[in-house]
Amino acid sequence: MADNLKENNGINQRAELHRKIWAIADDVRGAVDGWDFKQYILGILFYRFISENMTEFFNSAEHEAGYTDFDYAKISDEEAEIDFRSSTVEEKGFFILPSQLFERVVKDAKENENLNTDLANIFKAIEGSAIGFASEDDIKGLFEDIDTTSNRLGATVAEKNRRLTDILTGIAEINFGNFKNNDIDAFGDAYEYLISNYASNAGKSGGEFFTPQTVSKLLARLVMDGKTSINKVYDPTCGSGSLLLQMKKQFDEHIIDEGFFGQEINMTNFNLARMNMFLHNVNYNNFSIKRGDTLINPLHKDEKPFDAIVSNPPYSIKWVGDADPTLINDERFAPAGKLAPKSYADYAFIMHSLSYLSSKGRAAIVCFPGIFYRKGAEQTIRKYLVENNFVDCVIQLPENLFFGTSIATCILVMAKNKTENKVLFIDASKEFKKETNNNILEEKNINAIVEEFRNRTDKEYFSRYVDKSEIEENDYNLSVSTYVEKEDTREIIDIVKLNKEIEETVLRINELRASINEIVKELS
Repeated sequence: MADNLKENNGINQRAELHRKIWAIADDVRGAVDGWDFKQYILGILFYRFISENMTEFFNSAEHEAGYTDFDYAKISDEEAEIDFRSSTVEEKGFFILPSQLFERVVKDAKENENLNTDLANIFKAIEGSAIGFASEDDIKGLFEDIDTTSNRLGATVAEKNRRLTDILTGIAEINFGNFKNNDIDAFGDAYEYLISNYASNAGKSGGEFFTPQTVSKLLARLVMDGKTSINKVYDPTCGSGSLLLQMKKQFDEHIIDEGFFGQEINMTNFNLARMNMFLHNVNYNNFSIKRGDTLINPLHKDEKPFDAIVSNPPYSIKWVGDADPTLINDERFAPAGKLAPKSYADYAFIMHSLSYLSSKGRAAIVCFPGIFYRKGAEQTIRKYLVENNFVDCVIQLPENLFFGTSIATCILVMAKNKTENKVLFIDASKEFKKETNNNILEEKNINAIVEEFRNRTDKEYFSRYVDKSEIEENDYNLSVSTYVEKEDTREIIDIVKLNKEIEETVLRINELRASINEIVKELS
């Protein structure tokens, strides 16, 4: 009963939160494109979160010590410097003075003629508070995309300040409730909701930026199926961090001992991924998000191997490939004997993930379907993966799951500890619910896929557990359609019956024609 009440409260809180947060975004963006404007909404949402989080951190400690009237937001900066800055950065990763808190800034926003520059200085100060501490790399540049002096906010200072005030007051009016008593991860949920809505309206860039939660949930369930704990989870192309955070959401009851690791090449996405970690209460010492080109400059070499890898790398992008002769000797790519083609980097990401996977780990990677049947170097790499028994499962997903593309993608699951030299193929192309903008995977769809992944039975039109020898006979083609027959849903036609009906129709036409001829004769 208590669980049902909590679930219903959560649904109601989430619906209200989504309605309000999207209304704010819609109202304040004005002439600025929503996809470009998202960093202001998301950044100031993050600013409110860390302000309230720090206030709650200090207030709780003081109240427990007996100072029940204490409120960090009301003390002076001088008192905060003396009594609270010391050791706070080591624990929280950053420090905010009382005058810099969201609630203090929003209170005077309408009358503050220097609002845009004051905000810029506050953001610099928050980042600067971590300099020289272990959290420096995790905080550095977090607010880089929130340029409060940009002309995108308005041509004049007054116009900029007016729009910033609208954002601040709008976000201030959202009732997130008490941190401890909330039935949803309110800040994190609002953040993900905004990202997904911007992505759904952003075309191709949105799809690259955000992996829908239902797909993230499936990947998380696949890599963790049958496991009670893992050392750490890794996403080599982490975007906004949604795949990593889905691991946290799905497996709070499991132990992820060493936290969350990711690399991202895009600066905006890199900043958003780090913010997203803080928004989901992942402390700076429990995540490592790095910025750089994963294929050319991997930044977690000292961290491998990982027990869980989840990834949605960009589909069939160009990369340097064999134009850099040193790459064929890279320990990640060398074992296959061939590099991924210059025009299709897909297998470079796959080989990178395989290299970082532990001997007992599992990787689940969203893939473009073409990589499973194309010839040349990609076929050579597939042969390496199959011959060494790394391919655990290939899942055909429904079309139109991702923002900005209708392609029916696939999931490649890899493991290094398989006990049978077989590959499971699952055709889940019909496992979806139709929605307005995109199809989604419902819980029953995810359960059906994961249950078959676990049981490995042959189900007509759905799955087959295929021996390696059959894959060899098919020239290492790993397309699901090669192994799982599609159900013929066309209407079955009885030819004998159809011919009889045609004969009867012809006879009737002849009779009618004869009747018409008689009538014409009489009229003549």
